Amino acid sequence: MFDRLEVLIGDKINILKNKTVMIIGLGGVGGNAFETIVRSGVENIIVVDNDIVDITNLNRQALAFNWSLNKSKVEVAEIIANQINQKCKIKKIKLFLNEENIDEIYNSKIDFVIDAIDTINAKKLIIKKCIQKKIPFISVMGTGNKMHPELLEITDIKKTEYDPIARILRKMINDNQIKEKVPVIYSKEKPLLKGKIGSNAFVPSTAGILAASYAINKMLEDANE
Repeated sequence: MFDRLEVLIGDKINILKNKTVMIIGLGGVGGNAFETIVRSGVENIIVVDNDIVDITNLNRQALAFNWSLNKSKVEVAEIIANQINQKCKIKKIKLFLNEENIDEIYNSKIDFVIDAIDTINAKKLIIKKCIQKKIPFISVMGTGNKMHPELLEITDIKKTEYDPIARILRKMINDNQIKEKVPVIYSKEKPLLKGKIGSNAFVPSTAGILAASYAINKMLEDANE
């Protein structure tokens, strides 16, 4: 089933099959990252989300269908993964991430973390924990109120601009004297609105696919070292 991918990477597909990726947040960004990770041959995935699929998610989220409304996102993720690859093992963690439970989600082998949530305090915890445990990761900044997916890019957080989430995280990194690089996906586009947040089908999904591509390439590169 992964013949087309094997054309590109050969027997390295076996490396991906044995990796474990944790995706925190299964919304517009995380849902698309999740689907891409599954379709890339990774067979061990940890999903963390406390939310259910809401009708307002239908315009942009990969897990949102009429059949999945009001269902737990982590449960829906498992159903979708099994429809793509029945060998995929999904560890479901249904919680709202905070200081009290951050250690709970890191209590197993993890090769890469995709931070796809929009809660700033939780993003801080994820970055600190990944650096502490030396787990490769990428953190996705804001994708709301933006219309141009071509302006998304992968960079170090110190090189970001316009993004209010990145600004807060840069301060945290400076205050904690964090020297390690913090890879992020952010948009160079200035937000169209202030206050109420709108979103579309293409900017969050592109950010999620970029996050998954970064994770896949990073795991393959690290395996060659």
